[in-house]
Amino acid sequence: MTTDVVRAPLRAEVLREQLVDQNRWAALDVVDRTGSTNSDLAEAARAGAADRTVLIAEEQTAGRGRQQRSWTSPRGAGLYVSVLWRPRGVPAPRLAWLPLLTGLVLAEVIDELTGIEAAVKWPNDLLVGPARAKCAGVLAEVVSVQPEPAVVVGVGLNVSHRRDELATGPGGLTATSLAVEGMTSVSREQVAVAFLRHLATAEAQWRQAAGDPVASGLQTAFRQVCATVGQQVRVELPNGGALHGTAVDVDADGRLVIREASGALVPVSAGDVVHVRPVG
Repeated sequence: MTTDVVRAPLRAEVLREQLVDQNRWAALDVVDRTGSTNSDLAEAARAGAADRTVLIAEEQTAGRGRQQRSWTSPRGAGLYVSVLWRPRGVPAPRLAWLPLLTGLVLAEVIDELTGIEAAVKWPNDLLVGPARAKCAGVLAEVVSVQPEPAVVVGVGLNVSHRRDELATGPGGLTATSLAVEGMTSVSREQVAVAFLRHLATAEAQWRQAAGDPVASGLQTAFRQVCATVGQQVRVELPNGGALHGTAVDVDADGRLVIREASGALVPVSAGDVVHVRPVG
């Protein structure tokens, strides 16, 4: 497939026909250009937008990542999508699993749809290909609305970016795209449909279990695709400190568990993780 075909505009009517129904997504829109789909959906949540609302942009000019980082996206080169969840009945502490669930689904779909090996770098980066380069990021934001908080989860997936359109990210992660990794026969539309179908199913199973990652099988499934477990890592903490050790687990709260040189186990709920080298 040529780059021109991959960058063909997404057809909102086709996506709605395949995705919007009572049991999957409530609403879906595709906009030509916006600052941030996450920001737009957060505003929509405050205005009463329905649970399971989807917003996709052809181009973002002020996309946001973790730690307030910003980024831009070439028109039509990637899949820039945000979803609005109102997971009533799920305890607030378990909402931290939503970005991990999203990364898990993204990795599984890319692997199945394209044959490109995919894994998740805790907590929010999709790594693909033999070099495990970064191909996507996930950002979750809680929106304070009544009667229960809403959560907006955004994904920026590099689909047809050329090498010269990619940059090295935080922690020295080299960026890549599905096209750079050899994808030749899958369109953005196909990726969007497969991802959103799988995501709706996985989230429904998690929600039915009241967000319990053990009962829903989410914790086990995430461990299987997590490229960070088993790595020697440096975790740059939000307070400016750093933690060094071996990542040994992702616990029931979605935290990365680090074994320090002393043998102490330290759970980490937030931080930039740098893979130093694999153990063994």
